[in-house]
Amino acid sequence: MSTSVPPSDPTRAWRLDTLAIREGIERTAYLEHNEPIFLTSSFVFESAAQAAARFAGDEAGFIYSRAGNPTVAAFQNRLASLEGAQACVATASGMSAIMALVMSLTRAGDHVVAAFELFGATTQLFGILARFGVEVSFVPIDDPDAWRKAVRPNTRLFYLETPSNPLTQLADVKAISAIAREYGVKFAVDNCFCSPALQQPLALGADIVVHSATKYIDGQGRVLGGAVLGDASFINDTLAPFVRTTGPSLSAFNAWVLLKGMETLSMRMARQSDNALKIAMWLETQSAVSRVYYPGLTSHPQHALAMSQQKTGGAIVSFEVGHADEDRFGSAVRERAWQVIDACKLLSITANLGDVKTTITHPASTTHGRVGPQARRAAGVGEGLIRIAVGAEDPDDLIADLARGLAAIASP
Repeated sequence: MSTSVPPSDPTRAWRLDTLAIREGIERTAYLEHNEPIFLTSSFVFESAAQAAARFAGDEAGFIYSRAGNPTVAAFQNRLASLEGAQACVATASGMSAIMALVMSLTRAGDHVVAAFELFGATTQLFGILARFGVEVSFVPIDDPDAWRKAVRPNTRLFYLETPSNPLTQLADVKAISAIAREYGVKFAVDNCFCSPALQQPLALGADIVVHSATKYIDGQGRVLGGAVLGDASFINDTLAPFVRTTGPSLSAFNAWVLLKGMETLSMRMARQSDNALKIAMWLETQSAVSRVYYPGLTSHPQHALAMSQQKTGGAIVSFEVGHADEDRFGSAVRERAWQVIDACKLLSITANLGDVKTTITHPASTTHGRVGPQARRAAGVGEGLIRIAVGAEDPDDLIADLARGLAAIASP
């Protein structure tokens, strides 16, 4: 089943917020106003000949929900319209989206270049690729020259997330995309932290966009989902057959929930970004905080780049507790970070992000806990680092809760 976005009516120049609510709706004979959920594993045919034509690909239409489903197609078309992509394939989770992308693009003997600064599970996934004869080189996200030097004749993919998790480091997407084009390498950007409401990597030169729709696309921590977007040829001819055969398909129910999430995406991202900036500015004034990581701050070393690629600084704020003369990777620093987290009573202690409820976590022992100490050091994830995924609550209540947390480590 094709996953391409249907040609738009040239008279319908809808903007992002309208697309987020209206794109992808195909009403049934009942003329329902809300999108229907097609909870069915299979679809029937008018004749044996039609069944044969559908299975052969000679006739468009749905045959089995692992290969395509109307509700999932609506989600794919809507997200593609927001990202400015020709096509989209949805998957069961963000990690399955990354897995499908890499496995559909590479084979034994190929090479991938990825940023050091990746989500912990993504780093683990790239480590698994060695079992299948695919080598991965890790380079600094913010050094385009390092990306150029890492290219080999067998390099097939550049992969990064910007801003990075959890230190909000940025890649210069235009600069790295120019290098990828020069060497004929596909360039994929994980847009999880910003969502299309704040950043559109394809417009900056990337070939492929990856999403954990579990995060801001849903926005309320309800379901899992993932997506890969790009040009129709790659998505329909290379990626879709892999997903159809291997089966990491998005369920129709989850697709429906994600469709509902997109309706409020821009509103949520604006509110949560405003909250994040207020919290980041407050954290910079706290004596117990040694450093704040937030692209919306003028003190962020890549603030100018962030404002050229993103609409706002986003909703993720990370900060470090500890002293300048301490080992950032020591156990004493970890103990203080845990004290701060445990003393917060409003913020939810969970590693998920993108929710309207603010969450707080200790990356070194959660999201990056399984990548090993050397990989954490290379990524700069210290034991005193705390990540906040800022929600939509009143920012003064969030600041008061963080003040309670920091008071737990205040000097007597």
